[in-house]
Amino acid sequence: MLKTYLFLIGAIFCEVAGTMLLPVSQNFTKLIPTTFLAIFYLTAFYLLTFVVNKLPIAIVYATWSGLGIFTIAILGYIFFKQTLAWQAILGLFLIVIGVVLVNSFSVKSI
Repeated sequence: MLKTYLFLIGAIFCEVAGTMLLPVSQNFTKLIPTTFLAIFYLTAFYLLTFVVNKLPIAIVYATWSGLGIFTIAILGYIFFKQTLAWQAILGLFLIVIGVVLVNSFSVKSI
């Protein structure tokens, strides 16, 4: 099961890296960022194919998207100087709490 969650973390990392390259690619006009963006997204989906064989797809997608949103919001603040209202920050922490609850009480398929 640890390997499954490591693949999920890898998929989240790749998806976040790809998403962070979206503004850098300047509407896909910059070749190098666009190439890495595509590689990161393809790798994320490839890793997800292993995860959905072990965990329910609803749990996988909730975890992948929830933690991705949280991470992108933090990285957007750090790298792009984007700010969020306190209500949005509270909402992001509620997403993380929801991801923890969903994973804690989900039925695992083996």
